[in-house]
Amino acid sequence: MIIGLNLSDMKRSLLYLCLALLASAPGLNGQKPIKVLEDSVQFGNYLYPGFNVTIPEANYDKVLKNWIKAQESGTKSKVQTENGEMTIFGAIIKEISPSPVNIYSRLMNEDTLSRMMVSIELKKDQYVEAAVGDIQLTSARNYLKEFAKDQYIDFIKDELAAEEKILRDLKQELGGLENSKARSQKTAKNKRNTVNDEQEKLLVKHNELSLLSNEIIGKNNEMMAMPVGAGRDAMAAQIKELEKRRKQLQKEIGKSESKINKARSDIDQADRAIPRNESEQNVMKSKIDAQQAVVQKFIDKLNNVKLY
Repeated sequence: MIIGLNLSDMKRSLLYLCLALLASAPGLNGQKPIKVLEDSVQFGNYLYPGFNVTIPEANYDKVLKNWIKAQESGTKSKVQTENGEMTIFGAIIKEISPSPVNIYSRLMNEDTLSRMMVSIELKKDQYVEAAVGDIQLTSARNYLKEFAKDQYIDFIKDELAAEEKILRDLKQELGGLENSKARSQKTAKNKRNTVNDEQEKLLVKHNELSLLSNEIIGKNNEMMAMPVGAGRDAMAAQIKELEKRRKQLQKEIGKSESKINKARSDIDQADRAIPRNESEQNVMKSKIDAQQAVVQKFIDKLNNVKLY
């Protein structure tokens, strides 16, 4: 048994579709905090004063690449990596110290975040910690927080770009449906004009055919009454031309009737396509509304992280 959906059912179905789109979109749990905590950092067999930095969601490989790039910026020194532990001597980090510093760090991939353990040596055996003063400690914390924030922002921008592409694709599909509807409407209008034009032509041709048939009958009667000779032959030739014209008219009438039948078929097809198209447009518009809500959530998420 086939059961038709009423308007209320359709609206309910579209609501469920919107909720499903919102629920299925990744990263809609809101922004997560960035933490920069003072901690003891182990390198090799020793513990050093340093920082424990959490970078939510961001891609581990990108964070690692950017962290190495940040440490090497402005210096010829290169980061050396052994067993996951990074070391650079003579890094230039003006935000922390006017003098070159040594940085010992390790980046770990932990499910939904990247954890960075960092120890900054200002000079031999003197590290950034509370003992060296709050100003330098705060500067280091702010530097690491800004780095983490930049990584998180880049990740959210990628998320946002992916969701915006989905939205553009949906709008493009809607545009295609709108264009398809416009073409169907134009086809129906043009074909109705064709039917009207051909019907007018048929009326004229049927009238002409009727007159021509009567003329042929009259000419035949006239010829039958004529004696054999040149006059009768001339009449026969005239009738032959009239017959030829009648066949041509009948052929033209047949073409017009075929054109009308074809046009009516096209009209019927277009008229049936339009309601289906409108239904598909309604579904697509609901998808677009839901996706716009998804995009807005990522925009809000990005703006909130920018305020960290």
